Amino acid sequence: MDLSWRLRGACRGLDPEIFYTASEDEGVDRAKQVCNTCAVQQQCLEFALANRESEGIWGGATEKERRRILRQRRKTAAA
Repeated sequence: MDLSWRLRGACRGLDPEIFYTASEDEGVDRAKQVCNTCAVQQQCLEFALANRESEGIWGGATEKERRRILRQRRKTAAA
C-alpha cells in the first residue's frame, strides 16, 4: 500500500494530540479545520476506513463518523 500521501498531509508536523482528543466533544473542531484544508483528506479517510482506525480524527471524520460511513457502505453494497 502506497502511504506517500502522508507526506502531503496538512497535519504533518502538528501536535498529534490535536487529532486524539479525550472525547469526541473536545477539540474535534480544530482537527476538522486542519483536515478541511488538506489535499489528501480523502486518502487519509480511506486509509482509516480500510485499517479500522479506532481512535482519532482521520480524513476529517471521528471514530463514530467512520463507523457510520462503513455501515452505509455495507448497506449500499448489499442493495
